[in-house]
Amino acid sequence: MSGTGQRRSGRTRSAAGSQRRRTSRPTEKGLIPLLAGIAREVDRSVQKPPTKGTTRTKYQVVALLVREERASVKADGTLSASKREEELKRLDGLATILAKIAARDTSLLSLLAEDARVSDAARNYKATVLKAAGREVPDEPEPPAPVTPPPGAEKRVVPQSAISYQLANPFLAPDFAAAQERAVQPRRLAGWELLEPLFRSFEHDTSGVRACMELPEPAALAQSRARPPLGRTLMPHQAQVVAAAAQGHRTFLLADEPGLGKTAQALLAAEAADAFPLLVVVPNVVKTNWAHEVDLWIPHRRATVVHGDGDQVDAFADVVVVNYEILDRHVGWFGDLGFRGMVVDEAHFIKNKGSQRSQHVLALSERIRERQARPLLMALTGTPLINDIEDFRAIWELLGWIDDERPIGALMQALEDTGLTPADRRFSAAARGAVIDRGIVRRRKVDVAADIPARRVADLPVELDGPVGRSIRAAEAALAARMVEQYHRAVAARGDDAVEGIDLELAKRIATSELKDSDEKTSGENVFTMVRRIGQAKATLAADYAAQLARNVGKVVFFAKHIDVMDTAEQLFADRGITYASIRGDQTRAARDRNVKAFTEDPDVQIVVCSLMAAGVGLNLQVASNLVLAELSWTDAEQTQAIDRIHRIGQSEPVTAWRIIAAQTIDAKIAELIDSKAGLAAAALDGVDVEEGSTSTDVQLDALIALLVDALEAEGIG
Repeated sequence: MSGTGQRRSGRTRSAAGSQRRRTSRPTEKGLIPLLAGIAREVDRSVQKPPTKGTTRTKYQVVALLVREERASVKADGTLSASKREEELKRLDGLATILAKIAARDTSLLSLLAEDARVSDAARNYKATVLKAAGREVPDEPEPPAPVTPPPGAEKRVVPQSAISYQLANPFLAPDFAAAQERAVQPRRLAGWELLEPLFRSFEHDTSGVRACMELPEPAALAQSRARPPLGRTLMPHQAQVVAAAAQGHRTFLLADEPGLGKTAQALLAAEAADAFPLLVVVPNVVKTNWAHEVDLWIPHRRATVVHGDGDQVDAFADVVVVNYEILDRHVGWFGDLGFRGMVVDEAHFIKNKGSQRSQHVLALSERIRERQARPLLMALTGTPLINDIEDFRAIWELLGWIDDERPIGALMQALEDTGLTPADRRFSAAARGAVIDRGIVRRRKVDVAADIPARRVADLPVELDGPVGRSIRAAEAALAARMVEQYHRAVAARGDDAVEGIDLELAKRIATSELKDSDEKTSGENVFTMVRRIGQAKATLAADYAAQLARNVGKVVFFAKHIDVMDTAEQLFADRGITYASIRGDQTRAARDRNVKAFTEDPDVQIVVCSLMAAGVGLNLQVASNLVLAELSWTDAEQTQAIDRIHRIGQSEPVTAWRIIAAQTIDAKIAELIDSKAGLAAAALDGVDVEEGSTSTDVQLDALIALLVDALEAEGIG
């Protein structure tokens, strides 16, 4: 009995103790304890993902009420200092809980933003919590009407670098003189329709004179800040545009033909106008080349190229280069960066004002003109008119000469100053002159032939993006690593620890061995397969540039080494409605002659696609003065033979060969090596001794040596 009694007594005591433990202290009243309880519920829920919508609503309401209660406590004059401190401390504890919850599910952070949307469900729940805490529920203001986002807003990004720039430059105040620049009100011309007469003046009143503003003499550039860097010189026609910018001209429609150096003119004009930071909008194929030209012409300035979402962009750079295709993602932060100038390359891309591309470019131009009284604005295109005189409209609007309804600013003032109206016979010529004086510049190769070499090779670096580019760079790194390993093994085997720097003789032996192995291998990655893959990766970019050239200057010769590169190019031309001819090694003589005749005699055939091997000799294609080399040959002789198809007796214009180079790959090194050996044949003919064996093998071997040496230097050797 006693044992049983004791056991019962024990159970009784245990139950009583358990009961005592389950008995909670009286529930605290008030808003803060209630919010703490809800926060703990949210915390438990977030630990079991995914986070439900009701949990997100509770989290947002707690955060809103903590924020409001903190403001209320600070403003409450009836509270003692100690009571206020106590309440704020409790609210800080709640804020800490909310921060820990957000660390578990970072998507909740978006609910804390000042402009975060508060749903109807959240408003209702907030009212319920306030009532439960014994608080009055204030009347909620009417939610603002939904704002229709601009086209493409859902794609927009703001790179971290841009945020850092804005934080570092918080006082980018607009220059209100910009409004005065535009505020020219028509007086005598009020009520007249002016845009249509302006456009038509370029159709009916040309008088056989090319549209080109009066430009200063190149000597005017001598005292300018925009002198070219040491070792580089501007051609006289280029220096004229830069001198005009140095003298204060700020808007240009630069319509020079390709090959006349529009990029250099634009960059040095920006230097003359101190138009930095400068925004440059370009087609994708020339994006990398613009950064390269910045290094050449204004090396003291820093350029950044925007790729994708701009994760690697440097918003502090002097020149920001972006391509049309991704402009929609960046137009938001571009508008707030404070650009003082804008260059739009291949500006005919914006001729359709209804396109999203055009709207973004025009909006950025407007934003820059709002903030800056006299920004530098340049539209670069060899073909400002493609289908109709109305193609001028978007470009003139970009430059700030007109708006949707009429001329504005200095152009309107110039028209007023003519003293004429569209009813006067002389108005058309005067109006055309007024527009040209705003900054139309047009020169052709034949006009400035004395300025430029009879033939030149212009390198166009392109970036190989995406998986293909990464694969090629990885293969190149693997090849370099393989040779580096052989080098280290050879150094270790001979036991010579005293070697300083790179043993170039050993490097040459390893490269020779690698080249021999590459020649004998039928599979696996080697220098030949790498160069072949680079050519395939460049095919679309090279064809795209050839298509742009054809649109700007007429007939173009396109050279490639491999059939698949030619196939890719021809498919792109077909897709764009460009008529082309083809010259390949497997054609009969009759077929080849038909294609040559089509290119040289049919004005509708804009491009001839040629095999470097089949068409490198024996053809006369001098009807063209522009040539695209999509793939590199292994010798300068092959390259020269291709160029000689258009640079021959009877050619009336300077010849430009556009060589497409894959930046940051072995392609760039091969181009350098070809150029370094270019003078050997001429030197031999002039009686100068030259080293023997200047063959394709030399270029291949030297390319491998350079790859190995660069990798060793990257390790700190040498």
